[in-house]
Amino acid sequence: MSLINTPLQPFKATAFHNGKFVDITNESVKGKWSVFIFMPAAFTFNCPTEVEDAAENYAEFQKLGAEVYIVTTDTHFAHKVWHETSPAVGKAKFPLVGDPTHQLTRAFDVHIDEEGLALRGTFVVNPDGVIKTLEIHDNAIARDVKETLRKLKAAQYVANNPGQVCPAKWQEGAATLKPSLDLVGKI
Repeated sequence: MSLINTPLQPFKATAFHNGKFVDITNESVKGKWSVFIFMPAAFTFNCPTEVEDAAENYAEFQKLGAEVYIVTTDTHFAHKVWHETSPAVGKAKFPLVGDPTHQLTRAFDVHIDEEGLALRGTFVVNPDGVIKTLEIHDNAIARDVKETLRKLKAAQYVANNPGQVCPAKWQEGAATLKPSLDLVGKI
């Protein structure tokens, strides 16, 4: 069963955010768009490149009214040290969420039982706490956050424009489609 259009399962986790430890829950993320970016673990090779990519594009997420949550199976204590010791991760101004109990990785269906780690999963969640997009990668394949931004913009567009759909490679400002019988076989 797909997680698309399902509400977030109840959760509570602790994150390192702007020099403090903060609680993050399924209820606390409601009210704005959220982007959950799961990574296998702190202090790995590919993960800092993705954190840095998200950090370099964080202003765009904020402009779109979205919060970014980086999640690994490490503790929030490990995230504090990771933030302080990695120049790439040190750029992060968003919460680095610890999931040592694997509650989140299991709820988002990215948990690797044999390893106790997460797959590279990316989820866009609407302000009601409903999952609108998901993408899951093998851990050897890092992501490009610009594609996540594109998907966030598309999810926001269709949420604000009922009856419209975003075609392949849609970019903000491009034409959308209004599904109808007249379009069948003509595109």
